[in-house]
Formats: sequence, C-alpha cells, structure tokens
Amino acid sequence: MLKSFTAQMKSVVSSGRGRRNTRVLARFFVVLLVLITVYSVCFHLLMLREGQDHTWLTGFYWTLTVMSTLGFGDITFHTDLGRVFSMVVLMSGMIFLLVLLPFTFIEFFYEPWMAAQAESRAPRDLPANTRDHVLLTSHDVVTSALIPRLEQHRHPYALVVPELEEALRLSDLGIKVVLGDLDDPETWRRLRVQNAAMVATTRTDVANTSVALTVRQLAEDVPIVASAADEASVDILTLAGTSFVLRLEEMIGQSFATRTLGGDAMSHTIGQFDELLIAEATAARTPLVGRTLKNSGLREHVGVTVVGVWERGRFEPARPDMLIGENTVLVLAGTKEALLQYDESFCIYGPTSAPVLILGGGRVGRSTARALARQDMDFRIVEKVPERVSYPEKTVVGNAADLAILEAAGIRETSTVIITTHDDDMNVYLTIYCRRLRPDVQILSRVRHERNVAPLHRAGADSVLSYASMGVGAIMNLLGGNKIVMVAEGLDLFEAVVPDELAGRTIAECSIRERTGCSVVAVHTPDGMKPVPSPLETLPAGAHIVLIGTADSEARYLESFGGTRPARAVPSDRDPTTAPASQRDLDPADRS
Repeated sequence: MLKSFTAQMKSVVSSGRGRRNTRVLARFFVVLLVLITVYSVCFHLLMLREGQDHTWLTGFYWTLTVMSTLGFGDITFHTDLGRVFSMVVLMSGMIFLLVLLPFTFIEFFYEPWMAAQAESRAPRDLPANTRDHVLLTSHDVVTSALIPRLEQHRHPYALVVPELEEALRLSDLGIKVVLGDLDDPETWRRLRVQNAAMVATTRTDVANTSVALTVRQLAEDVPIVASAADEASVDILTLAGTSFVLRLEEMIGQSFATRTLGGDAMSHTIGQFDELLIAEATAARTPLVGRTLKNSGLREHVGVTVVGVWERGRFEPARPDMLIGENTVLVLAGTKEALLQYDESFCIYGPTSAPVLILGGGRVGRSTARALARQDMDFRIVEKVPERVSYPEKTVVGNAADLAILEAAGIRETSTVIITTHDDDMNVYLTIYCRRLRPDVQILSRVRHERNVAPLHRAGADSVLSYASMGVGAIMNLLGGNKIVMVAEGLDLFEAVVPDELAGRTIAECSIRERTGCSVVAVHTPDGMKPVPSPLETLPAGAHIVLIGTADSEARYLESFGGTRPARAVPSDRDPTTAPASQRDLDPADRS
C-alpha cells in the first residue's frame, strides 16, 4: 500500500500538470506562512502596547487559533485596536484556511492524486516487455466470453477503452483495461501492437475499419480479426488491412446446416481437425436403439468411435455401459472413410424429404437457408416482416407463434426446426411451443447471450449456437500456438502436448476421461496422425494428442496436466470457422 501510494505521488508530482500544481501549492503556502508571520509580529507589538508580554511562540499560537476560528479565548486584547486586529485576522483566516486552502488542496493535489489512482486502474500503456498479447476493442457478448478463455489458456490480453468511466467500471469487474482512443496511432504504439499476437475488434463495421487502418499503419504482420454485420463491409475491411473477417451470422447458418439431421440416420460432420472428423448422427429408428455403446460394435465393424452423446441438449462423455435411446444423438469421431462406411450401414433408416423449418428470415435465417440449399436440402422459412423475404416460393409470411402459420409451413411433417430470431426470449418461447407440438422433432436454436443457453436446453432445444461461442471459437482457433475447434455449444476439440507424467503409458492407463471428462480422439506423432486410437495405444513423449470435451472438462484437463500447447500456424482455410475475408457466397438480398 505504501509503495503504491509513493508511486502514485511520484507520478502526480513528475507529470507536467503535477509540476505546475506543485508550484501553485508552494506559492500558496509561502503566502500563508508570510501572512501568519506578519500577524504574529503585529500581535506581539499590540500586546506590548497594552502592557502584556508574550513569547513569540505564543504569538504564532494565537494567530493560528484565531485564523482557524478555534478561538480558545485564553489570550485576548483589551483595547478596540486589538479587537479590530483580531477581526482582521479572523476574516483573513476564514478566507485562507476555510475557503482557499481546501479549494487549492482539492484542485491542485487531491483531484490529481485521485486521477492518478484511477489511471493506475486504467493505465494508458503496457510495459515495454509485453509480447504475444491479444488486444480487444469492445466488451460485448463475444469478448465477454473470450476473456475467460484467454485467461484459461494463459494468453495475456488488454481491452482498449476510450472512456475513463467505462474503463474503471470494467477494471472493477477484474478485466485488464487500457485507456486510449481507438483511432489514435499513439494509443496502439503505447499498447505495443507491433508485438501483439492478435488484434480482435468486434465493434461496428465502420469502427472496425478505422481500427484496422490505424493498426496496420504501425504493424504490418500482426493478425487483425474483425467482425462484420454487412456483406458489403467485408471488402472494405479487407482493404483496410483486416486479416480475417468474421461473419457470425454466416458461421451460425453454416453450423445449423451441418447439424441438421434431416430425419435420416446418416452422419453429419460438425468439426474437423486435420484428417480427424467429428460428426453427429441420430440413433432414432436404427438397430442401435436399446444397445449399449460397448455392444454397438461401431469401432470394430465401422471404424468410428463414439466420444459422447447428446440427450436433449445435454452432452455426456461416452461410457461402455451407456444405453442408446430414441432421442440419443451420437457424437462420432473418425476418418472420412470410416464415416462413409457408417453412412453405408445406416443410410437406409429413417430418410425423409420433408423440408426443414426455419423460424425467422433475418440474416441468420437467410444464411441457414443458403447453407441448406448447398446441401440440396429443402426448407421453409416463417417470417412476419415481408421486406425480409428472400425466397418467396419457400417463405410463409406470418407470426411463428401462430399455429396455423406453423402448420402451413409444415411443422407436422418436418424433421428439424431451426429457430433464428434475434430475441432470446422469443427463441425460448418458440422452442417450448415447437417441442409441445412435436416432441420428436429436432430443434436447433440461436442465442445471443451465453446465459440463455441453459434455458433454451431446458425449453427443449437439442442444440444451441450462440454468437459468443461462435466468435470465441473462431478467434481462439486463429490464435497462433493453439488449435481449438468448437464442434458444438460448449463442446471443443483441442490439442495438447503429452504431459511427462503420461508419456509411455497407454490411453487406458492414463484414465484421462475418468479424471477430466475429456476423450482422446487422435494422436499426433512424427509419423502422422492416428485418428480414433485404440485404448491400448501408447502415448509417446513429446507427441500431441487431440481431445474432445466440454468447457468444464477442458478446464479440468488443464488443471490436472497443465496447459502446454504445441506451436501451430494460423489454421488453414478449410475450417469454416476460420474462412478468410475472400470466402463468401451471399446473395443480393443480404447486401442491403
């Protein structure tokens, strides 16, 4: 505490304004000292005139008691001249000690000191040795979820905030903030942007363009990731120097399409890690229903492994004795060839040609429709705002909460309902309604805030995708030295170096799944990747393992075995969550 106070005082005094304030305070105290001395001399002379003899110390004592209005009354004048002098001393003391001194102290000392305290919580620069840090420009739904992940994986970061009051509020929440204007090159110079691992800006398209242009003037090689709401902004952001443009609506639409089961039992790829594919497949109406995972024979006869299952939106790591039910969605891991063999075995079960039902024709709804069309899947959109209709022949105009509208759109026949409205409360409402109408239908829903993921699952959603997780997954995947793929809301693929304590032991002996909840789905060795390794596979020292798990199980793994990550380059374009700015396929309806 004393060291902090000393540092703050040094900062207050050493600044240009601090030196000026110090000179003002010094002059004020010199004037006050001279005034007290003059009054003490006059007191001594007037007391001698009245026949009273006092020491010089008594004179200073009397002057201070009168000027401070304490007035003990133990020493008084007996003449009118002395009383007039006492009144002059009293009035000047009230002005100097009760008015000017507090005002001067507050103006030239207390306020600068408080400002220095505030700036210590919201500094304007980062230490000179700061490197490999992530710079953020906004505290929104994406970055509020990103910051805990950065802290979990020990990535240094700083949030740039232009307003002091907002910076102090965020600092009180435990967020590392730096005060500065986003369009000022000096701000980014003080943030050591040339040494940063990434700049991620998720403000408006116009503000993101300004940030990218400013940063690129100072750092030619630093990756800049920017979000974009409008398709037209993609080219502008690219020209401004942005390395990667995140179209979150497009990413969510694509993810919805890959998660649409379509009423069949075939596998649907939802994530890729080099040669390893992660897919989902419904077990309904297949011979797998009623069997345990151990008795399913999928690994032995097909070559895929079940790493977990979804039960009405709840993910459970695979266990040999886990029973497969009608509502079970299997999460499969395997190579492309193994998944093709799985599809050949189960493609005959439960196919349907009924259109997928999309509730909401906004950006996410239109993106989902385009992604389904690319997969040759039919769809119907329910949208109550006629101006948003992009596919007139496939759109039912009306309120999605109206039963007649839903029936006209095909709620009774569809195998999947995708809810894409902008309002989280409306999505919960529609999820409950659709689940009541069709207990057996697959329901996918979009959510803006992570806090509403659990309510949507409780309402009956089978899968939920949030802006926050989608953006966090993409940004974390783009960070150098990491490879993280979000395969579902709260379910990630991530890579780690084999810990020393596990080197030379088999996967079964390591008990990683039992200790952390994460499953080993691939092993990287100098000879290449081994997808879906056997439990008897030995983990070599220095090898990389690919694991799948929820956010909680990933945290348990990092806590148990440490967070050593292999150094990797920025992921390739094949991952849909990391597509560069040039990869887009929007229709004209989205450009307005």
